[in-house]
Amino acid sequence: MAGGVALVIGGGPAGLMAAGEIARAGHKVILAEAKPTLARKFLMAGKSGLNLTRDEGMDAYRARFTGPVVARAIADFGPAEVMDFARSLGIELFTGTTGRVFPREMKASPMLRAWIARLSAAGVEIRTRWRWTGLREGRQFLFDTPEGAVTLTPEVTVLALGGASWPRLGSDAAWVPLLTAEGVEIAPFRPANMGFSIDWSAHMAPLFGQPVKGVALVTATRRTRGEFVISERGLEGGGIYAVSAELRDGSPLALDLVPDLSIEAVAHKIGRISPRESQSNRLRKALRLDPVRLALVKEWGRPLPAGAEALARRIKALPVPLGAPRPLAEAISAAGGITQTALSEDLELTALPGIFAAGEMLDWEAPTGGYLISGCLATGRLAGRAAAAKMGL
Repeated sequence: MAGGVALVIGGGPAGLMAAGEIARAGHKVILAEAKPTLARKFLMAGKSGLNLTRDEGMDAYRARFTGPVVARAIADFGPAEVMDFARSLGIELFTGTTGRVFPREMKASPMLRAWIARLSAAGVEIRTRWRWTGLREGRQFLFDTPEGAVTLTPEVTVLALGGASWPRLGSDAAWVPLLTAEGVEIAPFRPANMGFSIDWSAHMAPLFGQPVKGVALVTATRRTRGEFVISERGLEGGGIYAVSAELRDGSPLALDLVPDLSIEAVAHKIGRISPRESQSNRLRKALRLDPVRLALVKEWGRPLPAGAEALARRIKALPVPLGAPRPLAEAISAAGGITQTALSEDLELTALPGIFAAGEMLDWEAPTGGYLISGCLATGRLAGRAAAAKMGL
């Protein structure tokens, strides 16, 4: 085994990936994790099936990531490589109709067990309940551990401590002041892949928890199909998350409640129903709107116009009065983090040579649908390989 010790701080996908790359290069690795167990957010993602990546062309894939810090990593480690990596751990995969890739078992735990077993076999020392608390001159890393205070002075380090979303699972951004004090530029964290608050009328309460299906979401720049959920707090779910970055940054939102019909077709259907009927009955009979969509029309469309064409236009572009984004602690991920100017192209901190960063610590974002995990794997791999190469110099 080559001389020197590498330290990886953070036991999520980015940290595990980095540790594996360094160990594969023949170096000793210590992996420190603050929580009692590894990859808690990864395991949480497994509760909804563990969407690992998206099986699509690279142009479409790259377009879903924002922030230059991730560009090189995903170019070298895209969907095909993510799938090959999972299969190398003995995980059988399948691709859904929308291109989402899942383990056949729809769980994260088998993949995590195989991954940890591989790292242990490669000699990676995993130390849980080790919380990083400070950095001293000379690249001395201070930890609070079950055995008391411990100081390590590694040859290289990869930081993979997560962003600022879901702090109860470990991504609490406690590392921000530690790096800021060393001159590392960090963009403020903002929620990403989050819901939005809505001030509901009382009549909406029976619909809390109900999905909104068969609609298109229309923002200032795009139109997309998606399903989301009416909650007591507002709107949440995949359809909202897909456009949440644009909405967070100020775009208005409208719903097309009948996206397969033109305005003219909607107006024609409405016009065939007697105007003596109530507006709700006209919409229900003409368009077969389900109770959820009808409730949204009553909530956001009143006063409803009388004419068939005007009513059709309202149905095809129902304005959504969004409130504030839900808090960062509720968000699936976060925008913000270590900026491109603070990093080399190999994800080394320019202010702290020999220290690399990966995963959600970096300033990038992507929608749900496999992109987040893939980005963490790719940046962990890039940082790990660069750290291993530096040890070999």
